[in-house]
Amino acid sequence: MIPRELAIALMIALAALVLLSMLFAWRRRLRRDAGLAAPLGVPEHAEVLDRHGVLYVSTTKHDQPLERLTMPPLAYRARGEVAVTDRGLALCLDGAPTVFLASSRLTAVDRATVTIDRVVEPGGLVRVAWNVDDDTVVDSYLRLTDGDPNTFISELQRLVPASGASDDTAAPDTGATS
Repeated sequence: MIPRELAIALMIALAALVLLSMLFAWRRRLRRDAGLAAPLGVPEHAEVLDRHGVLYVSTTKHDQPLERLTMPPLAYRARGEVAVTDRGLALCLDGAPTVFLASSRLTAVDRATVTIDRVVEPGGLVRVAWNVDDDTVVDSYLRLTDGDPNTFISELQRLVPASGASDDTAAPDTGATS
């Protein structure tokens, strides 16, 4: 039998190893995504059409809801508010600068059920697909805390340029539904 003190020491060492592995993996992810940045600041004279309270869940690689991106200031979950304007979507998260997704950046808006750290009822998340740059499309996931998600989605879909409103917007759901 292993003495109690040795078993405790082994468990503490194992826990420390797991925590260090998690820290190094997160730092590696931060370095990997260092070249990505969310657009900040709302343009002058943008007319607010609608506001909703939200829980910002995550931003992931496009069509890969379990591959989180650590793009500042969208690296962590947060409560906040979204404002649909005539020029795009403003995401005002608690403790972070305002992210503004101009309508020219939007590629699709639809419902989702699964993303990293969150599984909800079918279609309980709003997925906003947008261009970080010319070559990179990402998906940001929001959970409305007030208002009707269907109304919010239709307002956003009106902002998606016609060239981006292809079959992606017709997809009713992403992620697991069972």
